[in-house]
Amino acid sequence: MIIWLNGTFGAGKTTTAGELVDLVPDATIFDAEYVGYMLQHVQKLPSVGDFQHWPPWRHLVVETAAQLLGYLGGALVVPQTVLVERYWTEIRTGLEKAGIPVHHFVLHSDPDTLTRRIETDDVTNTRFPNARQWRLDHRAAYRDALPWLSREAEVVDTAPLSPQQVARLIADTVSAATP
Repeated sequence: MIIWLNGTFGAGKTTTAGELVDLVPDATIFDAEYVGYMLQHVQKLPSVGDFQHWPPWRHLVVETAAQLLGYLGGALVVPQTVLVERYWTEIRTGLEKAGIPVHHFVLHSDPDTLTRRIETDDVTNTRFPNARQWRLDHRAAYRDALPWLSREAEVVDTAPLSPQQVARLIADTVSAATP
């Protein structure tokens, strides 16, 4: 199975994923960003500003996830923001066609909490100096995507919770839904 952690940039997906793999048996993290990084070296791909706009990225995420699950078994935890509904539908449909159950969660917090978290994330802001502005710039896209995300996923309000509590809530939800 796949546990997909969606939400805006800076919502705590990576931190929650790290906690989640300790709670879900045989779980491992699959960071789909690396598929995009791999494709950035292909010279003839058009410049698009976000590798998710490349159809090969979406197809390779599905294929890579399927291959990893076939090889490793267990569960993949995928901390990946997808804010374009058509892209999510394409990924979800591909995973379903491969027979992979997907548990989709959106990590959400109110705008003030999100902004505070982005501004005070010293580790990311130090290691990736442009990440802070990237995250701040994409808050509006997330807000615009929230209606369809709310239909497609279980929304978890992370504002009052620690990453450990969010991970426990998700693990319990997945466990209750898994036969």
